[in-house]
Amino acid sequence: MCDQPSVLAPAAGAGAGAAPEPDLAHHGDTEASAGLVDLAVNVRRAPLPEWLAGPIAATLTDLARYPDPAPARAAVAARHRRHPDEVLLTAGAAEGFVLIAQALRGIRRPVVVHPQFTEPEAALRAAGHPVERVLLDPAEDFQLDPDRVPADSDLVMIGNPTNPTSVLHPARTLAALARPGRVLVVDEAFADTTAVRGRPGEPESLAERRDLPGLLVLRSLTKTWGLAGLRIGYLLGAPELLSRLAAVQPLWAVSTPALAAASACATPVAVQAERVIAAELAADRDHLVARLADLPGVRVAGRPASAFVLLHLPGATRVREALRDRGWAVRRGDTFPGLGPDWLRVAVRDRSTTDAFVAVLRETMEA
Repeated sequence: MCDQPSVLAPAAGAGAGAAPEPDLAHHGDTEASAGLVDLAVNVRRAPLPEWLAGPIAATLTDLARYPDPAPARAAVAARHRRHPDEVLLTAGAAEGFVLIAQALRGIRRPVVVHPQFTEPEAALRAAGHPVERVLLDPAEDFQLDPDRVPADSDLVMIGNPTNPTSVLHPARTLAALARPGRVLVVDEAFADTTAVRGRPGEPESLAERRDLPGLLVLRSLTKTWGLAGLRIGYLLGAPELLSRLAAVQPLWAVSTPALAAASACATPVAVQAERVIAAELAADRDHLVARLADLPGVRVAGRPASAFVLLHLPGATRVREALRDRGWAVRRGDTFPGLGPDWLRVAVRDRSTTDAFVAVLRETMEA
């Protein structure tokens, strides 16, 4: 396997003979063309429950009023046992990365831990920051050793669970990255998809940690509740840090329907529903992993913990294109720094969809 090891590398400016720079602007929705079975996008597709659809629909009769984020901030704060001043609502998680990049102009050595969602690095680069990468090793199941992050890095960004690897890093490992003088951004967009039998709540989440200096936890309501088109997320952190981000955020950035969704998804009813969905997802994921294990040449990376799995198989580019011809969309891996053309990301779906996909994948690999 020719994958890159866990090293520190510049984010751009390849020398002669180096691999081409990954396309950071490429996302799964590009792959999910109409008419294809979508395993490329990690958004759950199910009808909205009435406790969520009702409040969103109710706002449509009052759109002449400017959005008031205060009730939603209070609801989100209560969910995470925080003060409202420790919550900043955003137009999706992606806006949060842009705010961080724009507000923290004094950052000297930002580091992004890869493979992970590419928007954090893209936002930093767009703002003119010279980004460095810590590339985790697939031979080590993409596990993080905190000592691999430079001690003088004053901004560190990492996902947990990480997209696309589906790795769930221990909370203690991420907490070890926090220190005075450093902003630690933990992208928990998929935290509500995780579940460990016998453990309540979201395992390894730092959302309620108020003792770690410089911690920013980024959350999204897109994935579990299928709200990608509504654009709603939030940041959790110290008020003085969030105020710097809020200063560069446009006025009324979050719409009234999105604020209603944030309030609804912060209720005990919603949190309990998330736990049920996460447990069901874990069972469906185990089924997918077990079926993939029957395919020679296919390796599932590490221990997947989220709504997707990362696959290594030689000739993945050819396989992905052949799958499209047969009506299936999966996510290419070579646009993620630290991966290459022999990787694919596959979303977890119900068991019948998984069985059909694995059958087509087997036929495609044998063709």
